[in-house]
This record gives sequence, C-alpha cells and structure tokens, in this order.
Amino acid sequence: MIKLLLVDDQPLLRRGMKALLKTDDELQVVGEAENGQEAIAQVEALNPHVVLMDIRMPIMDGVAATRTIYQQFPETKVLILTTFDDREYVIEALRYGASGYLLKDTPFEELTQAIRLVNKGYTQLSPGLTSKLITPEPSPTLPSNLVDLTPREKEILHWIAKGASNREIAEALYISEKTVRNHVTNILSRLGLRDRTQAAIYVHSILDSN
Repeated sequence: MIKLLLVDDQPLLRRGMKALLKTDDELQVVGEAENGQEAIAQVEALNPHVVLMDIRMPIMDGVAATRTIYQQFPETKVLILTTFDDREYVIEALRYGASGYLLKDTPFEELTQAIRLVNKGYTQLSPGLTSKLITPEPSPTLPSNLVDLTPREKEILHWIAKGASNREIAEALYISEKTVRNHVTNILSRLGLRDRTQAAIYVHSILDSN
C-alpha cells in the first residue's frame, strides 16, 4: 500500500482527488494539507510514501515545502501536481528534490502509474515538460543568493521593484498581506538588504548590468 498526502489549497479539489484515489486498492490517502507549512508537519506526523504537492499556495508554496521535505524527510517522495507549467517552476521544483512534475489534466490512469513509479524512485514528467528543461531560455545571470529564492519570492521581489505595496502585491497574487510581509522579510534576509528600497535598487542594478 502506498501512503499518500494531498497538498492543495482548494478543498474541493482535494476531496475529488481523494475520492478518485480511493478507487485504487494500492493507494491510501493518509492526510491532507492546504499549504506547504501544513504539508511539512503532516509528513513528519504521518510519514507518507508520496506527497502530491501543488505549487501556488498561501503561507508556503510547493517549491519551498518540497525543498524542506527533501532535506528533512528524504524517504518521502514529492510529486508536483499543478496547473502551472512554467519552466522556472519545473526546474526549481526538480532542483529542490521533487521526484516528478505533472499537470492536473493528467489522465487518472497515468497519475496512478506515475505515483507508483515515483514511489520506486523514478522521475516522472508530464508530456511536453521535457522540452522546457532542454530548451535554453535566455535570462540574465543572477547572483547566487537571488537564484536561491523560491519562485514566489522572486515574484514578490519583482513587484517590490515595481514599487508595489504589500496590499497591492497581496491582491495581485491572491495571498494575504501577512504572507507578503513574511516573504518580504525572508527576501531581505537572504539578500542581506535593509529595506524594500534597497531591494528595488538591487533588482534594477542587476537588470542594468545585463
């Protein structure tokens, strides 16, 4: 029996996915979480074999959660299951330890097969995503500390550079102002910057140098 943890901020989607997975006798949903922070706690408590992880979620996104799970619970496999096929998300998720990256329109039979293969140690990608990994995408050379930011943190840093307030960022990304403040604090700490103004200047200096 393969024990699964479902991580998605949409309760209806989790409920539907759980009902579908119950039809497979080899799979058992042992828990659910609505954000990355909850996912980490559930992995520690339930010790699932495979985590089905969404990408964009409040409080902590799927990429950041994947990185922590990979570091702290290496026996647990993370299979990204999301609607977002952005090249950056795919690369970062795999770089931080995800064992696969599937889109939510994946047929159920292919999803269950991917779960089994990921549990055995194989990497699984939705059709079409491989080309995103092997096709170079021109981009400026980024300092190592900026590369270490999660996709969500980079999004927020982009909005900071545009002069957006926490409220404007929260509305644009559909997250709470508190979550934005937490991300801003992490960004400033990682980049060694004092405030938002320095962060904006920092981003523009990178763009100008490229």
